[in-house]
Amino acid sequence: MYRFKICREMRARAPQTALRWLNSLNISRSFSSLPFATVEVEEISGSQPAEVHNLVQGKWVGSSRWNTLADPLNGEPFIKVAEVDEAGIQPFVESLSGCPKHGLHNPFKAPERYLLYGDISAKAAHMLSQPEASKFFARLIQRVSPKSYQQALGEVVVTQKFLENFSGDQVRFLARSFAIPGNHLGQQSHGFRWPYGPVAIITPFNFPLEIPVLQLMGALYMGNKPILKVDSKVSLVMDQMMRLLHACGLPVEDVDFINSDGKTMNKLLVEANPRMTLFTGSSRVAEKLAVDLKGRIKLEDAGFDWKILGPDVQEVDYVAWVCDQDAYACSGQKCSAQSILFMHEKWAASPLLSKIKELAERRKLEDLTIGPVLTFTTEAMLEHKDKLLEIPGSRLLFGGEALENHTIPAIYGAIKPMAVFVPLEEILKDNNYELVTREIFGPFQIVTDYKENQLPMLLEALERMHAHLTAAVVSNDVLFLQEVLGKSVNGTTYAGLRARTTGAPQNHWFGPAGDPRGAGIGTPEAIKLVWSCHREIIYDVGPVPDHWQIPPCT
Repeated sequence: MYRFKICREMRARAPQTALRWLNSLNISRSFSSLPFATVEVEEISGSQPAEVHNLVQGKWVGSSRWNTLADPLNGEPFIKVAEVDEAGIQPFVESLSGCPKHGLHNPFKAPERYLLYGDISAKAAHMLSQPEASKFFARLIQRVSPKSYQQALGEVVVTQKFLENFSGDQVRFLARSFAIPGNHLGQQSHGFRWPYGPVAIITPFNFPLEIPVLQLMGALYMGNKPILKVDSKVSLVMDQMMRLLHACGLPVEDVDFINSDGKTMNKLLVEANPRMTLFTGSSRVAEKLAVDLKGRIKLEDAGFDWKILGPDVQEVDYVAWVCDQDAYACSGQKCSAQSILFMHEKWAASPLLSKIKELAERRKLEDLTIGPVLTFTTEAMLEHKDKLLEIPGSRLLFGGEALENHTIPAIYGAIKPMAVFVPLEEILKDNNYELVTREIFGPFQIVTDYKENQLPMLLEALERMHAHLTAAVVSNDVLFLQEVLGKSVNGTTYAGLRARTTGAPQNHWFGPAGDPRGAGIGTPEAIKLVWSCHREIIYDVGPVPDHWQIPPCT
């Protein structure tokens, strides 16, 4: 976690266009009427910094170590996070270790808690549906992970709909069991969904509300006790959401919430030994955790996500708009963002690229349709562009420049939406492939084209990729769809003229495929896969047959 010493000159620089636009929204009223809120979104500043606390064993606590975060739009120190260091993890280790392997509830233990969580979900969904609460969280998301208001509000809406989906009896339906007749009277085998007990959840910065809430509630529904760690840059959002859930009846001892750096969290996990850990984030960290935790992990790691435009060119304006949204919404900081676009030669001959360029150039910092990149610096992204342009036949399609007239801290990135064309033949060369398919978590995409007879080369490019999260096959040609879908892997693949790579709602599975550690999110299938295991109980109560005798030794 970076610490910032903001110089007097930067403090004196007033927040520019983006902050003026945000403050112009008709949502600047006080949020003090929200019963759970401990911050006023519009008043968070250097003079009134927000504070993020930890929750352990049912109590909110601070820390001897406060990490001050810089506003990603103007560099002003505006949030203080109580970060736990390695010397302070013991209460969290004890809390997690105190949960038995059979969980806080299961089909034979405290089944009324399934109903409790249905009620909590209903109340939380209702509260999030209130305009005041939804605007509060949308604006809070914007303050810590700047994106357009519609993108931030969409995250709140998906979260609210998810909670609505698991209201009432839907939680206990997740634990539905089955029975199979046995070999004789009194014998039956029953299959149950069983909790892991103590579990951990680690989530990234780019969806500060949606990812942690959906995974947290899934863990709780199935009877687990989770410890939740969100990237400290955005953990203020879940600090406030935890308080909302408490107000809706969530028992305060059911979840621990910690702020720490990665090294401290790794030590906590090794010492507490949770039965399962859900990690959403970079592949490098994911692979390290998989080793440290001896495989007791589910992953939704990075994705270099592809889109293929098939041989049937139609609705060019619509397809261009979806391409722009997939590549550049949230400044490209989605694990599902369009990383590479494969165009059939017919699409390459259409006005598609010029239309995508026009749409990308509409994006501006004033309304946060383009904004700070929180994990790559401007220099790093431009350097990657320069390396790509050294490949024979490559060219810059648009962008490739830093944003101007802004106060975004240098530790973050600020570039115009960018696209670089690289010939398919060059992509497949061993000395180019790793460079071209490196995921840049920002407004950056690779574009290439292919001829009718080059589809096998395109499929080879897909086969060599390491991450298989989202994908799109934009075509209504059924035979083409069958060919591509049958020879690809990605866990969330959209197919058809309106196919996209981003914007996953709460009503379908979202997650990678091709890896037994792959995690899902949002659906009953995802919750059961990630947050429970199978337990078989075989009843064999008799009666023993009349005149039974001990058989010969075998």
